Amino acid sequence: MDSPEIALILFGLALLAGFVDAIAGGGGLITIPALLWAGLSPVESLATNKAQAVFGSGSATLHFMRKGMIEPRGAAFTVACTFVGAALGAILVQQIDSAALQRLIPILLVGFALYFLFSPRVSDLDSHQRLSTPAFAVTVGVGVGFYDGFFGPGTGTFFAMGYVALLGYNMRRATAYTKLLNFTSNLAALIFFTIGGHVVWIVAAAMALGQLIGAWLGSHLVLKHGAVLVRPILVVSSVLISIKFFLDQFNGA
Repeated sequence: MDSPEIALILFGLALLAGFVDAIAGGGGLITIPALLWAGLSPVESLATNKAQAVFGSGSATLHFMRKGMIEPRGAAFTVACTFVGAALGAILVQQIDSAALQRLIPILLVGFALYFLFSPRVSDLDSHQRLSTPAFAVTVGVGVGFYDGFFGPGTGTFFAMGYVALLGYNMRRATAYTKLLNFTSNLAALIFFTIGGHVVWIVAAAMALGQLIGAWLGSHLVLKHGAVLVRPILVVSSVLISIKFFLDQFNGA
């Protein structure tokens, strides 16, 4: 962890993750395997990932607020529900045995790699409101928030799909509110991971700088077909890393 080379690699991967999150979501599929590769424990990886991700989601949220695309008062209840869900997820994951979590993470990575491979594009979904805002807050806010506190990759995509498919938001508006909720869940999880003493702050600082740069680039270089290019990279990298973890567990058995 004291190696400048490892710190530089993690900085670069965090930059890529911040950029990817701004285009297609799923940056955690890059950063969590990277943190595990760097030698952090499963819980440390999840905690440190939140410490660096909060900068990317926070800067994107400020950008959209300055543009007047977020109305904080109307989103307050959804933000509160998301905070509660993420806090519960972060508390629960810290109670799981480290060996069990080591086996669970590769399964989750493969599962959400397949999700990114086969899921519909958010922009292709219907734009008709099917749920009231309070119902959305209690279901999607708490549910996706809990998932983000417990694991995380793909959270932004889930929030965006919910806003478009259930509340009928257009993609621009959905993206703005997604960043607000993603920042909320990152912050809530980070608070409870910090209380638990699981954040490796030196690593988080190097990656946070990469996240800030990547998020800025992604928000200013919105590529029309970005998700088409990014998804295969996310899928292949997470599957390969997961195969490595499975083989390591098999050889160590």
